[in-house]
Amino acid sequence: MMSKAQREAPCPRELIIATRNPGKVHEIESALVGIPVCIRSLEDFPFVQSPDETGQTYSENAVLKSSFYSQSTGIFALADDSGLEVEALKGAPGILSARFGEASSDQERIDLLLKRLSGILHEDRQARFVCAISLVDAGTGLLKIFEGEVQGTIASAPKGSNGFGYDSIFIPDGYELTFGEMSSEVKNTISHRAQALAQVRAFLKEWFAEATQGSSNPKVSKNSSS
Repeated sequence: MMSKAQREAPCPRELIIATRNPGKVHEIESALVGIPVCIRSLEDFPFVQSPDETGQTYSENAVLKSSFYSQSTGIFALADDSGLEVEALKGAPGILSARFGEASSDQERIDLLLKRLSGILHEDRQARFVCAISLVDAGTGLLKIFEGEVQGTIASAPKGSNGFGYDSIFIPDGYELTFGEMSSEVKNTISHRAQALAQVRAFLKEWFAEATQGSSNPKVSKNSSS
């Protein structure tokens, strides 16, 4: 994740991105460029186990993960939980998006979803991506939740090779391309995760500004949702 020079440079604050999904890591790192944190990944803590995602909502799972990793590593933790909700499937796959049908790959999950939508007309394939991001600092008790969502439609077949997960079959409202066909620059301004990360970035800028101005313990907000 970090170069040797980055690891040896003074670090005002460490932040672990609590995901093993390289696509998510890249999106989150890109959104936090310029924020005075040293980004760590789970690869930097190989002996820390992963918690079971037992939450009933995206927010619950995000908090569960960020709390676990902050307590396990002793540093600031950011975790996200996200999913695709398809109206014709009564909101499925939802919070089980990454484990949909026990499929072992993105392509298998996409194939299963399209199979279940077989015969459903384009105008009845409405869906939305939802994302919840949690920031936790076990040392100060800080806990913040940020949410974003984007409405769209499920394509009849995968299009594009950019992104990850269900990106190749999701067409956001107002566009003709799937997330998989879009450049990362465009996707990262309109996606569900981009919306939540914009809130994270704004919060961190304010939080670190307060710390720089001499507060030893900037405003702590528990169980707060944006």
